[in-house]
Amino acid sequence: MKQILVIMFCAICAISSASAQETKKKSKKETTTFLIENMKCENCIKKIEKNIAFEKGVTDLTCDLSTLTATVTYRTDKTDEKKLITAFEKIDMKAKALKKEEKPEVKHND
Repeated sequence: MKQILVIMFCAICAISSASAQETKKKSKKETTTFLIENMKCENCIKKIEKNIAFEKGVTDLTCDLSTLTATVTYRTDKTDEKKLITAFEKIDMKAKALKKEEKPEVKHND
């Protein structure tokens, strides 16, 4: 009787562990490009990289000074666009999420 209970307990543990791993693998990533209106120099980029890259759920971050954009890849189960915009605001950066079809303008600093 004890052996049957031990075997059943082990089977339940194995199934729940496999189920938990399956759920983890399903976390979806999304990439959003933000227009950062007041990103003016390399120091602004460093400020963004130093802070936004470490926001919960952020897996990748690239900044482009010529288009005044920051492209952020993040896990949707950990964060979203609104939370990221709030994170930009905390470091005094004004961010606006661009729509997928929206292309940023290249700014020329002549």
